[in-house]
This record gives sequence, C-alpha cells and structure tokens, in this order.
Amino acid sequence: MELLKDIASVSGKSGLFKVLKPTRNGVILESIDSQKSKLIANTSERVSILKDISIYTKGEENSIPLETILKKVYELYGSSLNITPKSPDAELRAFMQKVLPNYDEERVYCSDIKKLISWYSILLANFPDMFTDGAAQQKEEQKNTEENIATITEKENNVVAEEVSSAQDTSETVKNTSKKSSSKPKEPTGKEDKKTSAEEKPKAKSASSKSKK
Repeated sequence: MELLKDIASVSGKSGLFKVLKPTRNGVILESIDSQKSKLIANTSERVSILKDISIYTKGEENSIPLETILKKVYELYGSSLNITPKSPDAELRAFMQKVLPNYDEERVYCSDIKKLISWYSILLANFPDMFTDGAAQQKEEQKNTEENIATITEKENNVVAEEVSSAQDTSETVKNTSKKSSSKPKEPTGKEDKKTSAEEKPKAKSASSKSKK
C-alpha cells in the first residue's frame, strides 16, 4: 500500500485528499471523489499522511499501522462492509474489536473508528487495486514458499535414498570380500617350513647309519 504515502486527511474536513505537490506555505491537495476539487492546505492546518497513522493497542506493540488495519478489514469484509460511520457506538466498538482485538479502548475513540470506516470505503471505491494486488501478491508469495519447501524436501529425500543405496552396495561388497577370504586355502608360514626341514634331516642321517652296518 505505497499509495498511502500520497494520501492525506485534513483536520476539520471530511474525506481524503491526494497530495499533489508542496508549496512555499503548505501543500496542494486534491479531493478523492468525483469532484476532484483542489485546495491549498497551509502550515496552520493539520495534514496527516495515512502512511504515518497508527491505532493504539494494548501490550508491547503500543500501536498498529493503519495500513495493517486496512488490510485486516479487507480480509474480513472485502467489499461487503456491513457498518457505516453512522452506526451506533456499540456496533462501532464491536467492529473494532473484531478487526483489532487488542485495541486500546481508552485511547481509541468512536470518532477514530468512524474515520477508519470512512477511509476504508473511500480507498476501496477509488483504489481497489490497493487491496487486491496486495492479496494476490501475498498468495503468490505463499505459493512460491510452498513450492520451494516441496523442492527442498524432494532433494533431501533423493539424497537420503542415494546414501541408503550406497550403504547397501558397500555392505554387499564387504560380504562378498569376506566370503572370498574364508574360502582361500591357508598357506604355510616360513617357520613351519623350517621346522619340517629340521625334522627331516635326523631321519636321513639315521638311514645312512643303518646302511653302513
């Protein structure tokens, strides 16, 4: 809702105004309605840019930007807002409670809620894309996030499957190697050869002695 930085309200005047350009003594505004009448708001008049407005809340945040509140109203009601600035105070409070449950009842007056309703109706009627583009962008971002998560999960699953397959291949190779080693005949060591030769020599000597006798 970048457009809010170019939209203002003027104290003592109904409706909203588009900021055209600053002057030496104030700012030139254009009414956001069918008449599009222009006026010069001098420095003595209180001009509030909607981008800078927030609503008081209870708790640590202390206040919530008007932009966030407008998005919430659109999310809940869209173009079917069933309340007007002329509604009873109890209904205005109930509306505000639904939109912003933790709003500060002591510092947010019914006149403030009336302004919120009026501003929302004006903005929706004159700048509908302000709401729909934001909603579409949010859905697109959510879709992209879900797709990214699915892609990452698929890659992780593939990596795990490859690791399991590699581990199974390694295990099979180890088993085959072990089988080959156990079936191979045992070769005599050098010590056993020497021992056998030492045993054979005395026998040969004894045979020679018998022959002489």
